[in-house]
Amino acid sequence: MDSFRRGPYTFDVIDRGPADGEAIVLLHGFPQDAQSFDGMLPALHAAGYRTLAPLQRGYSPGARPTERSAYKGGELADDIIALLDGAGLKSAHIVGHDWGGGVAWGLAYRRPERVRSLVSISTPHPQALVKAAPKGQIFRSWYMFAFQLPWAPEAFIGLGARRGELAKNLEKQGVPAEAAARYQERMLDPLTRRGSINWYRGLPLSLKEPVGRITVPTTYIWSNGDTFLGRAAAELTARYVSADYRFAEIDGGHFLPDDQPDLMAELVLERVRSAAPVRA
Repeated sequence: MDSFRRGPYTFDVIDRGPADGEAIVLLHGFPQDAQSFDGMLPALHAAGYRTLAPLQRGYSPGARPTERSAYKGGELADDIIALLDGAGLKSAHIVGHDWGGGVAWGLAYRRPERVRSLVSISTPHPQALVKAAPKGQIFRSWYMFAFQLPWAPEAFIGLGARRGELAKNLEKQGVPAEAAARYQERMLDPLTRRGSINWYRGLPLSLKEPVGRITVPTTYIWSNGDTFLGRAAAELTARYVSADYRFAEIDGGHFLPDDQPDLMAELVLERVRSAAPVRA
């Protein structure tokens, strides 16, 4: 499949690997895209897994609602349910990075019967993030408050993209030059900028629908060099998982699927192999 629908929206998706393999859904973050996992795919496919990487709400040209209420956590999770339904899958392994990790946590909480296992890269459990706010996380997350403003965030990101500064900053954080240039090119599009920033604007509404305890096998991967997400939230995450849980602390930065794809694939395979086989 190269797309799926939910209501009036059409989402692009990259569907690769053995068609009859167990499915791993890969959820990208900001300011990335579905190709951010490309470096992980050879190992996942060689191990016999099918991968589905959607271009998420706000990023897909056919799925760009403008109101912030359209970016609440429940809406984002339901997009992935629509992907599973469109692919004819009762359940799948879910892997998310950055904002994609937030969607993965929410999906595992709201619809655990559709999630065989969960891997969140960089992003801690949402309640751990809230609890860590007075422990220094609030200073790391200052930009989330700035992104609540109208128009200014889009203007700032657009200016950085036009000047080439966005790609340079991503490269400094370990993103390969080709990928950084692609992400920058996407952010030159005003509609993509608005859609991606709307994820932040929907956050206050998502906090009114808190994510609770996770009951599916879970791995959380955190880098001790992440400038956006600190140790306090990382260590608190274990409190919110009742199932088999692994916390993998590694050296590196925030953009791990781009920066360390081989290690990410290894950790994902370790988790998915520990779960019972998936049937379509």
